[in-house]
Amino acid sequence: MSRGRRLVAMLLAVALVTACAAERTPQARPWHDGRIFLATGNTTGVYYQLGGGYADVISRHLPGYEARAEPTGASVENITRLVDGDMEIAFSLADTAADATAGRGAFDGRPQPVRALARVYSNYTHVIVRADAQIADVAGLRGKRVSTGSPKSGTDVIAGRLLTAAGLDPERDIRRARLSLPETVARMRSGTLDAMFFSGGLPTPGIADLLTGAPGRFRLLPVADLIEPLSTTHGSVYTTAELPGDAYDTPSGTPTVTVANVILVSADMPDDLAYDLTRLLFTYQADLAVAHPEARNFDRESAATTDPIPLHPGAARYYQGG
Repeated sequence: MSRGRRLVAMLLAVALVTACAAERTPQARPWHDGRIFLATGNTTGVYYQLGGGYADVISRHLPGYEARAEPTGASVENITRLVDGDMEIAFSLADTAADATAGRGAFDGRPQPVRALARVYSNYTHVIVRADAQIADVAGLRGKRVSTGSPKSGTDVIAGRLLTAAGLDPERDIRRARLSLPETVARMRSGTLDAMFFSGGLPTPGIADLLTGAPGRFRLLPVADLIEPLSTTHGSVYTTAELPGDAYDTPSGTPTVTVANVILVSADMPDDLAYDLTRLLFTYQADLAVAHPEARNFDRESAATTDPIPLHPGAARYYQGG
């Protein structure tokens, strides 16, 4: 091979390697090839079930696109992976998403360029204790073995805030474990945890498995009384509601703290794609409800009320009837 041909071959090889690297870089959005990845949550949580249903709806009803739901540690991880370009859609708790857009909390000093497609259903805070542990309230968790949810999850965020609101230092006053929901449930059953936190829709499959699988062995702890210190510090993102007894066949309802869920995309998502993804949420809402009944609680009238998380312009056009 002549020197000139060798030089051409080397340049072509470099170009090919560079192109492949560009395809792998997280910042290279795959809008052109139609792949959409959804960041969800633990495999026994509502995010994962709804995410699977949403991915199926996208794949069946949005020509040129194929979607897949991915299990994750949930809210904080989801936002990080969305911004990094590793995911195209992310489920998140509204409090964590608000922190991300403001650059506080887990995103301190680093405002994240995320936009909302919709506010969907509300998460209920589940604080579950061993019935024989003699724990009457969150302050009673002092010195106990407690799972506060997966690392980089919205559950871990709200658990820390509730513990603080109850006068505890989350890192010093409890024996804190950051575990996924399946791991947490397994350790509650084995007796190596005294209590757990989880923020999820109703019913959360992993919670149902724990509570209905061992009637009387565990109980839900009321936490609605912590709303005042919680709101004083973190604003109106938190509300209260009764976790109904029929959600898990418990003897009565449990007053608890709730927070909305939002579906997020990157700020650079094309407007038309954001419009279509929002439209699918409501056009095929019945299909999503088959994946999980919380989809029945999607309300188009309130879905656009995502403040302080900016609504994507494509989603705003959908709600405006454009």
